[in-house]
Amino acid sequence: MSEKTKNKSFLPKTPQKPNFQLWLIITAVIVLIGVTWFNQRSAVIDVTLKKFEDMYLANDVSKVVVIYNQNSVEVTLRPESLQNNKYKDELEANSPFFNPTGPHYQVRIASVDKFIEYFDALEADMPIDSRIGYTAKTQESWTNWFSSFGFLILLFLLFWIMMRRMSGPSGPGGQIFNVGKSKAQLFDADTKIKITFDNVAGLDEAKEEVQEIVEFLKTPAKFTKLGGKIPKGALLVGPPGTGKTLLAKAVAGEAGVPFFTLSGSDFVEMFVGVGAARVRDLFKQAKEKAPCIIFIDEIDAIGRSRGKGQMPGSNDERENTLNSLLVEMDGFGTDSGVIVLAATNRPDVLDSALLRAGRFDRQISIDKPDIVGREAIFKVHLAPIKVADDIDPKKLAAQTPGFAGAEIANVCNEAALIAARRNKSAVDMQDFQDAVDRVIGGLEKKTKIISPEEKRIVAYHEAGHAVAGWFLEHADPLVKVSIVPRGIAALGYAQYLPKEQFLYQTEQLLDEICMTLGGRAAEEIIFGKISTGALSDLERVTKVAYSMVTVYGMNDKIGNVSFYESKGNDYKMTKPYSETTAETIDEEVRKLISQAYERTKALLNSKKAEVETLAQELLEKEIIFQSDLERLIGKRPFAKETTYEAYTKKVPVKVEVSEKEVAKDEKPEDPAEAEVQNISENKD
Repeated sequence: MSEKTKNKSFLPKTPQKPNFQLWLIITAVIVLIGVTWFNQRSAVIDVTLKKFEDMYLANDVSKVVVIYNQNSVEVTLRPESLQNNKYKDELEANSPFFNPTGPHYQVRIASVDKFIEYFDALEADMPIDSRIGYTAKTQESWTNWFSSFGFLILLFLLFWIMMRRMSGPSGPGGQIFNVGKSKAQLFDADTKIKITFDNVAGLDEAKEEVQEIVEFLKTPAKFTKLGGKIPKGALLVGPPGTGKTLLAKAVAGEAGVPFFTLSGSDFVEMFVGVGAARVRDLFKQAKEKAPCIIFIDEIDAIGRSRGKGQMPGSNDERENTLNSLLVEMDGFGTDSGVIVLAATNRPDVLDSALLRAGRFDRQISIDKPDIVGREAIFKVHLAPIKVADDIDPKKLAAQTPGFAGAEIANVCNEAALIAARRNKSAVDMQDFQDAVDRVIGGLEKKTKIISPEEKRIVAYHEAGHAVAGWFLEHADPLVKVSIVPRGIAALGYAQYLPKEQFLYQTEQLLDEICMTLGGRAAEEIIFGKISTGALSDLERVTKVAYSMVTVYGMNDKIGNVSFYESKGNDYKMTKPYSETTAETIDEEVRKLISQAYERTKALLNSKKAEVETLAQELLEKEIIFQSDLERLIGKRPFAKETTYEAYTKKVPVKVEVSEKEVAKDEKPEDPAEAEVQNISENKD
């Protein structure tokens, strides 16, 4: 990782979204205030004219207001009268929000003129100092209208705000109102990904393929002047964790063009036709921003072969989505400068129409890295970690055969966590070895109680593996043997250092079967009985044996026949061979395993003392390494060079001494001649 990108954040900052809960709280407060005010306006009690007369004659009324246009009279009580329980209880029971300043009561009248005559006659019988008179007014119509319909207006306003929020693409109800919209996330100049090709290690060939696409987007004239066309699509294929998505992020960071990214499952929805609509919307947005790149991760979610597993007459939403994608990628009028990148770890299930040239012109294979690639990946992930001086990426790469990039990143992170747990100032080699054990074998079960008899069985079992592999020529060299319980059910394990190879001969596979059966054979030889500890060994042996017979054609009786289905047909209902052939296959597999087991028993019987020595050492130390095996049972009798030894082996450089080097004390006088001499010396 370069210093320029080392300390930068790899992910763009997402834009700040409005706080939906805050707006909801504000709206609720407004509604509450409105409800309170309207309740205050309506907190008057209708009374009869007779009751009004009683209140007035009791000198409890302080104000009388006659409303002409409503044929009503508002009555306000005196403050001291409000303390009377007769009025207080009645008003509070009517509304908890009653206004002490009034009005408190209301009298419905048939005629304003007749009420005024009645009120004048009523006051005539009262003392002069107790007369309060009346006030006449007209209620404004808009106030009356607002008092009647204001609460409904606030409700409609609240509903409108919520619908606006929910109809947005990020709102809770966005799926309802924007169900046909694409879910692709756009990265452009404002939200640019900071990952570059410097952050991608161990994928040199794949980087060259996608770098050409990036270069075409930057300088198209370099290719078009010779008649070349930009590839319409590239499919990244490889096992999980090998860096397919990381490589796509690097393309997004390097290309400098708009980059749409989404998962294949984002197209699928429970509504019919939604997937196809989202595909059309995605490509519509992409064409508006062309030239651009679309990245579809896990494309097998929508790209499976059509017509398999479908009920007659049924509607397959996934097939409709795939059909729309095929048309958008290469149909009429698709020359729009949109490049499609996709990634999958299951290319065998993809539809052939999707894989053809013109849609995905390139299929870029991203396999698990070799020892050189693993070293480069370790260097990338070790950069932000404070490591000790004894850390060698070459040794770490040699100790992690078959690891993908994601697993290497996990090893580095686990090592840092282990070192921090041990309060170390730097991560050393022991922490990395423990991290590798953690990833391979699982968590160490320090509190798991194992009986002495079980521990003895595990020790002899692992010693049988170690001795069998040590004295078999084509077996992988041993690195470590442990009887420390790990994982869910693993009571011990042996770690080997396989050679980086792609082709295996029959002798190599047979030696691998014998080495795997070494644990079961050692139990039978030492204890005279077997245990369930060989479950994983038997599973592996059975798989290898059936592959030799039915896949690789390594059986004389079955012959050069392979029943391997390269297309990965998930719906295959019948076997491609007869019942007689199936019976022959089972017999040959059983025979092959039986012969390997007898061979292993014979080997361990001849090396019984070595098995005993290793088992006792394991019971004492619990973990032994390759150096311990050389000390206890001698060096391996086969001069087989490991991958690490071949990788780190220094080839001696042959130096030829020229006549000018012999006379190097004589300095040439001509500067040009001196330059020629220097070039000759460097060449030699």
